[in-house]
Amino acid sequence: MNKTERQLAITLELQRSKTLRAEDLASQFETSVRTIYRDIQALSEAGVPILGAPSLGYSLMEGYFLPPVSFTAEEAVSLLMGADFIEQRLDTDYGIYAKTAKRKIEATLSESVRNQSTLVRETMRLLHVGEPSTEDRVRTYLNQVRDAILKQCKISFVYIKNMPGNDGKRKNKRKVSPYGLTLVHGNWILIAHCDLRQDIRHFRLSRMTELSVLEERFLLPNNFDLSSYRPPDNRDEKILIRAIPEIADKIIEAVNFYIDTIEEREKEVIFQFRVRYPEEILHFLLGFGGDIEVIEPKSLRHKVREVARKILEHY
Repeated sequence: MNKTERQLAITLELQRSKTLRAEDLASQFETSVRTIYRDIQALSEAGVPILGAPSLGYSLMEGYFLPPVSFTAEEAVSLLMGADFIEQRLDTDYGIYAKTAKRKIEATLSESVRNQSTLVRETMRLLHVGEPSTEDRVRTYLNQVRDAILKQCKISFVYIKNMPGNDGKRKNKRKVSPYGLTLVHGNWILIAHCDLRQDIRHFRLSRMTELSVLEERFLLPNNFDLSSYRPPDNRDEKILIRAIPEIADKIIEAVNFYIDTIEEREKEVIFQFRVRYPEEILHFLLGFGGDIEVIEPKSLRHKVREVARKILEHY
């Protein structure tokens, strides 16, 4: 980073932060404190209204805002592709905001940079395959849930579980305190404290129906941080399968999350998976047909045999 780039970056940092010490800036830009002093003096002489307070640091005069800066083609691509992602994956409101943001970014680009960024974007694509039939509903729910999180309002909904419960039913009513949203393998997942289970649970938005934002409020726990939150690993069931070597890579790509160990042998590959319940991985395994064999547990072997028998009856 040359002197001009560093001084511009210092101005942007001061614009972003209220007050910064010379030592903080020196550490961030990997230079000496004396160099930062010279940069601050040069910026002041150039007309940037920087205020200095002993022992506190430097700040920009209130109301000062740096005029629009120029972007390189690479920076423009990063911003525009990020806006593309938001337009595709977030709710309708943010899709509109993303479109207007892209127009504003493109308006600041010089013709040459705009042409370069267009060429680069044409060589890459954010895959957004096949809209599920519930996509409009999911986007609506995404908007409602996001608003409930910001307002700290509880929500209620009917949830369709992946597997039937002890009562044989897949649907049940839930009331939760929504803590955050995360996108996992193309699916929006709500992380929330469930009143029914009295614990944090995960809910896929595509499995929700009859969602309502309630007037009842909640307080986000002081110790909850979505960026550092990690769900407990409750995959206690072990699955052992035998596969032909030719499809080992496909198995790894398809069910990487479940894989515990891989043992390569001369004519076969042994995979050990860890799952919450055997049925969770059943449809993945069936997709590999006769190229794999379930070794353990016996209950899953019987389940595969039962499904294979039903398939055979149809043909």
